[in-house]
Amino acid sequence: MRVLQADSGRVWRGGQNQVRLLARELARSPDVDQRLVTRRGSELARRAATDGVRVREVPWTMGLDPRAGWRLVVEALEFRPDVIHAHDGHAVGLAVWARRCLAWLGVGSVPRVVATHRVVFPVRSRSALFRADLVIVISEAVKSLLVAAGVPAAAIRVIPSGVDPDEVRRAAAAHCGIRAKLGLPEGTPLAVNVAALEAAKDQATLLRAAAVARRARPDLHWVIAGEGGLRPALEAEIRALGVGDRVHLPGYSDRPEALLAEADVCVMSSRAEGLGSVVLEALALGKPVVATRAGGLPEVVPAEWLVPVADDETLARKVVAALDHPAVFPLPPRFTASAMAAGVLAVYKTLV
Repeated sequence: MRVLQADSGRVWRGGQNQVRLLARELARSPDVDQRLVTRRGSELARRAATDGVRVREVPWTMGLDPRAGWRLVVEALEFRPDVIHAHDGHAVGLAVWARRCLAWLGVGSVPRVVATHRVVFPVRSRSALFRADLVIVISEAVKSLLVAAGVPAAAIRVIPSGVDPDEVRRAAAAHCGIRAKLGLPEGTPLAVNVAALEAAKDQATLLRAAAVARRARPDLHWVIAGEGGLRPALEAEIRALGVGDRVHLPGYSDRPEALLAEADVCVMSSRAEGLGSVVLEALALGKPVVATRAGGLPEVVPAEWLVPVADDETLARKVVAALDHPAVFPLPPRFTASAMAAGVLAVYKTLV
């Protein structure tokens, strides 16, 4: 079976790491011959190639870049894939367009288009998702959103994101030294949030929780690792709440596993979350997790450690409880990279 993977590779976040893991796992299968088309010079291209995946780097500087679309057509004409699997919205649009071009050129059987959708944001009525042959979603929460938007349930398959626990543990072994970097004594309790600084991640609630928790655990420090457009607003809120000596914004971390390894508890304050691959990494490292009931998070985190969205009081109380009485629950096998790849391969086989 020949598969052409496509992702714009414009950023390096959890979704792109999922593409890398999928391509790496499928590269080990004797049933699959694949190529990955992505942005030239992207972090996804570099990491996937390091993993032994055949990568085709193309010009892709804007979302629906016509150069990338044409290169996708050329690659399909040469490779003759059975499936084009598009992993972000821009890639889905170009994959659907490329299939239309191939049909117009009369090249014989055209590839089936599989789209992966990872987010719980509203879907536009003209989205290319409606023209894919099948849509893979990472949680039941994402499926519910698509069904409500009009995508037929029969055209959707739920295949959760996955991590490689051994890889996560190896990456975590590279000591981050976050306490020393922040000038904190060893043993200082740390609650860690790894996420972009954007509205969906709702770190403003996290800041209010830090102010509340200070009464019960004045020794607790909070690390919010990420970058984004809300940094100035969050910095202003930190000053207003007077928690500048307890909340730290160290910026983007290129070693999130090492940072999580030094956390006492992982915290997710999201208002919207497809599933949360950071949570999967924290579980692989045996870390307690406190999260909101947003999106797919309840499909991973036990109910005891879930809190309502935007409820800073309950979030603070649960984080303190996790520090005082750590509850570690194992990573379920269905959230591994190997299980994810097996599920995707089964989807391919149903289409071809």
